[in-house]
Amino acid sequence: MSSAAQLDPALNRAPEDLRHVHVMGICGTGMAALAGMLKERGYCVTGSDQNVYPPMSDFLAASGIPVMSGYSAENLDPRPDLVIVGNVIRAVNPEACRLAELGIPYLSMPQALSRFFIQGHVSLVVAGTHGKTTTASLLATALDTMGAGPGFMIGGIVEAFGRNYAVGTGQYFVVEGDEYDTAFFDKSSKFVHYRPDCAIITSIEFDHADIFTDLDMIKRSFSRFVDQVPTDGLIMACGDDPVVREIVSAASCRVMTYGLDAGSDWQLADFTPRGLTAAFSVYCRGKFFGSFTLPMPGLHNGLNATAVIGLMDSLGFDPDAITRGIASFGGVKRRQQVRGEVNSITVIDDFAHHPTAVRETVHALKMAWPQRRLVAVFEPRTNSSRRAVFQTRYVDAFAHADVVVVREHVPLDNVPADQQFSSAQLVEDLAAAGKKAYYFVDTDQILSFLGDFARPGDVVAILSNGGFDNIHQRLLDILAADAIQ
Repeated sequence: MSSAAQLDPALNRAPEDLRHVHVMGICGTGMAALAGMLKERGYCVTGSDQNVYPPMSDFLAASGIPVMSGYSAENLDPRPDLVIVGNVIRAVNPEACRLAELGIPYLSMPQALSRFFIQGHVSLVVAGTHGKTTTASLLATALDTMGAGPGFMIGGIVEAFGRNYAVGTGQYFVVEGDEYDTAFFDKSSKFVHYRPDCAIITSIEFDHADIFTDLDMIKRSFSRFVDQVPTDGLIMACGDDPVVREIVSAASCRVMTYGLDAGSDWQLADFTPRGLTAAFSVYCRGKFFGSFTLPMPGLHNGLNATAVIGLMDSLGFDPDAITRGIASFGGVKRRQQVRGEVNSITVIDDFAHHPTAVRETVHALKMAWPQRRLVAVFEPRTNSSRRAVFQTRYVDAFAHADVVVVREHVPLDNVPADQQFSSAQLVEDLAAAGKKAYYFVDTDQILSFLGDFARPGDVVAILSNGGFDNIHQRLLDILAADAIQ
C-alpha cells in the first residue's frame, strides 16, 4: 500500500449501479447533511470520522446511518459502490489509501451534491466572503414560504426548517457556495461544481489564509465561478464592493447590482433598526419597489435581503409574495442568535470571525440595543484569525463594542510564532485606542470574569466559529445561579 493515495481520475464518477455509499469525514456539517439527503433518496449510507460527537453523531444515528469512529482500511469492508471524500481527508489517510487500492469510484462532496441533487434543478448559488449562510437561508425560507418547495444545502441550521438541508420538491435548489477547496485530489473551490444558473455574490475579501496566498488568488477563484454562470443566467452582485464589481465585469451573463449606492440596479434605502428587526425600502432602477420588514438587525443583513429581493423578482415572483417571504425569515442558528436572558443580561451567539464580519455584527447589535452596554467576547479560532494577517484590522472591528474580551488562541502547528495572531497584543492595541479590553488564557477565566463583571442591561455577544467550550450555556447557568443567591 502506498504511503499516499494515488486516486485514478477515471474513477472520479458515480457508478451506474449504485446502492451503497460510504462517506469519509461524515460528521462535518455539510457531509452529514449530504449523507442524510442520500439516505432520504433510498441509498444505503455508511460513514467514518475521526471525531464522532454530538450534534452530528446524534443526527446521523437518528437517520439510521452507521458511523465508524476513526479512519481504517477495514471501514471499506464490505466494499461500497461509491465513496464520497470530505475535504478534511488527506492523501495519507488509511481509508483514502485503501480507496485507491480497491479502485472504487469516488466523488468529492461538491461533486456529489451537484450530481445527485442540483442536476436537473435551477441552481441558485450564494457566494461571497461574508453573508453566504444568512443570504442563502433567507432565500430558501422565502421560496418555501411562497410554496416553491426548494431543495437546499446551507452551512448553518435554518430556523424555519430545523436543519441545514432539504431534498426539495420544486424546481429550485439553493446552495451556499463556499470558496474553500474541494478535496485533496481537487484544489479548486467548492462553488465551481454547483452549476449556477443564478448567483448572488455578496463580497470578496482575503480570507482562508491556509489555502489562499493573497487576494489575487481568491479573485481568480471567483472569476472561475463567474465563468460557470451560463449566458442566459443572472448574477446579483454587491455594487458597493469594488472587487465584486471588478470580477463580474467579465461575466458573459446578465449582471444586476445591489447596494446603498443610488447607481445600483437595486438600492437599499430608509434602513431603520427596530430592536432585533429592521424596516427598509427597496428601489429598482430608481423606482420604488416596496417596503420590507426583516426579522434581523444590521445594515449588512438589509443588503443581503436586497440581493434576495432582486433575485426573486428576476425569477418572476410577485412583489407582495416577496415581501411576505422576507418577513417570514426566522433566522439561522449562530447568526446573532439570542441564546438566553438572565437578570436582564442577554447572551448572543454569533459565528463572526473575519474582521469585516466582526465589525458588521458588533455594529448591528449596537444599533439594535443602543442604550445597553455591549460586551464582545472573541475567540480567534479559524486558520486565518489565528494568523497575524488580520492582527491590526481587529482593532477597528470592535469599534462599536463597549467592552472587548479576547481569549488566547490555540497555536497553529507549523506556523512560526511571529506569524501567529496575538490576543494579548490585540487587547493592548484596543486599550491604546481607548477601548476597555481584557485578555484571558482560557474559557474558564473568561466565565469567572463575566460572572462578576456582567450587570443587568448588558448584551454579551460571543463571537466564534466553534463551540467555544459551551461558553454560552455555561455563562447563562452562572448568571442564573447568581440571580437566585
